[in-house]
Amino acid sequence: MRIGSADTTERVAVIAEVGNNHEGDVGVALELVRAAAAAGAHAVKFQAIDPPRLVRPTETARLEQLGRFQLTPEEFGRLHDEARSLGIGFLCTPFDLDAVAWLAPLVDAFKIASADNDFAALIAAAADTGRPVVVSGGMTDLDGMRAARDLVQGRGAEFAALHCVSAYPTEPEHASLATIPALAAGLGATVGYSDHTLGIEACVLAVALGARILEKHFTLRHDYSEFRDHQLSAEPAELAELVRRVEEAQTLIGAPRAGVLAAEEPVSAAARRSIVAASDLSAGHVLRAMDLTWLRPGDGLSPGREDELLGRPLARDVVHGETLLPGDLAG
Repeated sequence: MRIGSADTTERVAVIAEVGNNHEGDVGVALELVRAAAAAGAHAVKFQAIDPPRLVRPTETARLEQLGRFQLTPEEFGRLHDEARSLGIGFLCTPFDLDAVAWLAPLVDAFKIASADNDFAALIAAAADTGRPVVVSGGMTDLDGMRAARDLVQGRGAEFAALHCVSAYPTEPEHASLATIPALAAGLGATVGYSDHTLGIEACVLAVALGARILEKHFTLRHDYSEFRDHQLSAEPAELAELVRRVEEAQTLIGAPRAGVLAAEEPVSAAARRSIVAASDLSAGHVLRAMDLTWLRPGDGLSPGREDELLGRPLARDVVHGETLLPGDLAG
């Protein structure tokens, strides 16, 4: 799956999840896009919320807050253009079916929030656009994620699943990062991690466990306002450090080794052992097990090849520690 400049088969994609941390100010949202790009993120992600299409009319306080945070489709277009101009991807979470239609030309991929991973109509609408669909796995189990996968892939779209714990913030003992390889095995799909812990350590560990997409909440400052998400988000310097640590982790993980690595060859010659004489021996001496020992460097017969020597007479005198080779034997 391609997320911005990152092909997840080749590298881990880091997504700066702005969410609603702009609090309805498109100028702040644009600043967050620029800061995410400067930190090295591969993409930014926003949330497209039309409050009356998300919560009931009786939820007046929630409607009021979401209304203050709402951006228009035109403003999302500006955010998309800014991300593109900076060479990073643009993702968005739709919260209603109409948003899917106007977001489709803008997004690299749709993100489905954990709260909607059972909202079949929304998932289907996103998949029907042909864009990849990334689904968070909070508040569900493997069967729930399989249902989402089958719905997306059945409509011909790419699917990815993010392990996620819907607790804000997520305490370390609840992070359950071992779910990441379990998801990969159970779904046979690209997997990643949507992080709600404090700090960046969980994201780095997630890479070691097989996450190919990382989503980290992103803010300009933890104390920007009382809005909850700022506190569990990464500031620009933290996001830059996350990107650096993820790249370092990928380098350390590398690919499965096959045989002796080129980097090991200089050490191998010096560190391996050879079969050598355990004492001074005269020509004609028939070699016995007690006549052999094993010393560095490995420029002679390797341990395990003793049978090529035992029971045969020496053709010449050898001294203690000298390598014993088939050419040193008579007959």
